[in-house]
Amino acid sequence: MRACLAALLLALAAPAGAQSPAPAAASPPNAAGLRERWEKLTPEQREELRQRWQSFRELPPARQAEIRDRLERWRSLPAAQREEIARTWKSFRQLPPEERHQILSLFRRYQEMSPERQAQLRAMFQKLVSAPPEVRQHYLDNLATWRQLSPAQREALKEIWRQRRQRP
Repeated sequence: MRACLAALLLALAAPAGAQSPAPAAASPPNAAGLRERWEKLTPEQREELRQRWQSFRELPPARQAEIRDRLERWRSLPAAQREEIARTWKSFRQLPPEERHQILSLFRRYQEMSPERQAQLRAMFQKLVSAPPEVRQHYLDNLATWRQLSPAQREALKEIWRQRRQRP
């Protein structure tokens, strides 16, 4: 579950960050509908939106433009994809804080990687996701074993693998 959440966060990080835009950041196509939605909000929800709007207005123009761009990307996604992202975000928020921290840490490491390495990881993940359940479980079991090894043991195994690859 944690690996799937992390992967989905990796794949969809930019749109997910856009889910709490400031109200009226762009001109709404249906102002009457917006007014109806506003009137249905509780006083607490209205106050929260006012505070978010004020925070948005205090941001530098470049940051405001970035948020507007993310909002447009979010709106341009198909409804099914937005719903999936929202479900994933909700699941992520329900994780214990230490798990959320671990996933965010992994995501930061991913962002620091070269585009080539990111593409490699996405391909590996896609291969894992599309594998039969027994193959996927075997991989996850091996990964759990790998994580239990000491750094010296890992290096020894890597050296064995390097030597095997060099053989004709």
